[in-house]
Amino acid sequence: MKQILFLNPVFQQRIWGGRALETKFGYEIPVGNIGECWGISAHPNGESTIKNGIHAGLKLSDFWQNFPDFFGNPREKDFPLLTKILDANADLSVQVHPDDAYAKKHENGELGKTECWYVLDASPNAEIIFGHNAATKEEAARMIDENKWDQFLKRIPIKKGDFFYVPSGTIHALCTGALILEVQQSSDTTYRLYDYHRLDDTGKPRELHIKKSLDVSTIPHKSDTPSPVVVVDTEELAVVQLVSNEFFTVAKYVVRGCVKCQLGAGYALVSVIDGAGLLAGESVKKGDHLIIPAGMNEIELDGSFEMIVANP
Repeated sequence: MKQILFLNPVFQQRIWGGRALETKFGYEIPVGNIGECWGISAHPNGESTIKNGIHAGLKLSDFWQNFPDFFGNPREKDFPLLTKILDANADLSVQVHPDDAYAKKHENGELGKTECWYVLDASPNAEIIFGHNAATKEEAARMIDENKWDQFLKRIPIKKGDFFYVPSGTIHALCTGALILEVQQSSDTTYRLYDYHRLDDTGKPRELHIKKSLDVSTIPHKSDTPSPVVVVDTEELAVVQLVSNEFFTVAKYVVRGCVKCQLGAGYALVSVIDGAGLLAGESVKKGDHLIIPAGMNEIELDGSFEMIVANP
């Protein structure tokens, strides 16, 4: 019988981070400005380790290589996804990510980065930068060169429960007061376009990547965020599919009692974002990150909790 894997998250210090991962999720985080919780990660820049069972302490990447049957013998060489929680205590840099082809050529074989955001919480008047107003690459380069950021960038107000699909090539940034769960390709490649003239810990401006950003940006901007699709809506369970594409399918599950269901096809990445209960007889609570093995076709859910489920 395959066992559900619970994972130990990895916390990342960021210039824009805060303490919400501690105050709102109860994580024991290091001192300082902690911006990211890498909840399910096999990326070398921050690897989750297994928390439970006979493989406790093993890195997720090693488990992936040594026990492919757990994942249904996938075709990918490396674990393909990464799930994060981000605490934007200040504005993030305006950035853009490459696709697989560009990253493979320019970033030593790294994957590209298509991602999506579920807004866990947002302060009043919180917003994101999502897209731009340039019609051509030449117009984008001119606006950037002339520091016309207010004209160039699109800003969108956000609230708890919003969802955004952020394919590679999308110019974007979280802004102050956003707490989000992100599902993305397993990549740490970011091209920084603008950073508000901030200085790092050494007193120097952080590196910008203007040429690469313009190389990979989608111009003109194209918004691809799909409409949510209600999959299940009963007294005990609500399931809404948020996005489905070549990289991942992501859904929100709201459990309100005892019910049996399947968490998508194949293995599933689960992040509990509120409440507590039982999942296949295992106690789960807000802040837990786990992986459901392939072949676990019917799972009993019991309690009052919400979770984001991603299937590669």
